[in-house]
Amino acid sequence: MGARDEFAVIARHFAPLAKDAPGAFGLTNDAAVIAPDGARGLVTTIDTLVEGVHFLPDDPADLVARKLLRTNLSDLAAMGASPESYLLTMALDKARDESWIERFAAGLAADQASYGLVMLGGDTVSTPGPVTLSLAAFGRVPDGRVLERGTAEPGAFVYVTGTIGDGALGLLVRQGRLTGLPERERAFLETRYRLPEPRTALGPGLLDLATACLDISDGLVADLGHIAKTSGVGMEVRSADVPLSEAAGSVLADDPDCLPLILTGGDDYELAFTAAPENAEAIAALSRETGVPVACIGRTLEEPGVTVLDREGRRLELESPGWVHF
Repeated sequence: MGARDEFAVIARHFAPLAKDAPGAFGLTNDAAVIAPDGARGLVTTIDTLVEGVHFLPDDPADLVARKLLRTNLSDLAAMGASPESYLLTMALDKARDESWIERFAAGLAADQASYGLVMLGGDTVSTPGPVTLSLAAFGRVPDGRVLERGTAEPGAFVYVTGTIGDGALGLLVRQGRLTGLPERERAFLETRYRLPEPRTALGPGLLDLATACLDISDGLVADLGHIAKTSGVGMEVRSADVPLSEAAGSVLADDPDCLPLILTGGDDYELAFTAAPENAEAIAALSRETGVPVACIGRTLEEPGVTVLDREGRRLELESPGWVHF
């Protein structure tokens, strides 16, 4: 059997189950809206982390907890929602003793205080392994309005927040496959992999400015492709304008062949969104107000597909656009 296409599986088997739920958007968005016609629509999302796939066995428990929570908060931000509460399910093996659980809970407590949300409940079970952690987060949007990924139009600018590629490079650092960097840059990349920064301050501010939005988890090119396909548009991305951290820029300078990894590696948990050109100044002002860097990296087109241009304006051929879940 060949590799399964996650989005085809969802469309074929699960989207029909959500066809009568107006806030599910055909399962094409980062999250769903419950009671979207209410004064403050309830947005919900769920993410799962599996040991050995999404985190390493020796990752500190508090950082695993915070990554689990933050990946969900990133989905809420991509819908323009402010976080409110969450549910947690933990399937733990016998190696995870109470001291590990205590550190895990301390990580959740730290981020609850930072992001202003509370736990509602959950479930704990035993497993022979691997450890599997699942968290469902809830947020609110005004008047049931949300950001979607299927509403981009041709002629818009394409934006991203923060810097791209740090998560994928950080995983290489954690695996001992990226060496020779100064300790400061190694530590920065490792932290970006272990502890993403959900853009919860910026997301709600995009409700009146962006035409489509999602968070970058599978890789920049793959996730822009999700917007393009769902919206029925194309995109042209200028790789030279994709924002890089000092550490990622240093890696790229030493090894230009790592550019495809930076563009497709995933684990960034930044926001990618489209907006009309006339909103450029308002977006810049929102960036300054929230302290979240925003960069324009391309434009939407009528022709389908995502085209990435190199520094000379030539089409960059990529072996894969991003992470494949199955």
